Amino acid sequence: MIRRGGQQDVPFMRDMLRHAYYWRWADPELVDLPVGRYVDRWGRAGDTALVEIDRFQPVGAAWYRLFKSMEPGYGFVDDQTPELTIAVVPSCRGKGFGDQLLTALLDRARADGYERISLSVMPDSPAVKLYERHGFETVAERGGANVMVASLT
Repeated sequence: MIRRGGQQDVPFMRDMLRHAYYWRWADPELVDLPVGRYVDRWGRAGDTALVEIDRFQPVGAAWYRLFKSMEPGYGFVDDQTPELTIAVVPSCRGKGFGDQLLTALLDRARADGYERISLSVMPDSPAVKLYERHGFETVAERGGANVMVASLT
């Protein structure tokens, strides 16, 4: 089951950030990486989250939010393009949860009127294939990661 996420889900979303950005935290040059910007002050205009539940437990989350050029996210494209974050609990990967969450979140972004959506991913991540199946294409490289964009129209 996928449900809309809210303020009560921010602690789980923070945990999911650890899974989504674990590779950046292993780099000693990026110890102070401000990934909290993806959930800090949650509830701003445009913030949208979905949480997948399996057997009464959250197993993954996907969300997007808008960033400004003054404080961009890692997959920042422009002020009108929301940036997506998605992660599934490691023990639950490979069961289709990521695909279900991504499909639902892209549908939500379309319904919210966005024309495209972006993300940041390491080029060797297994998730790249998932993103490509959903229409994401690499448009830039930043900090060793690919910035990918999908059209929602």
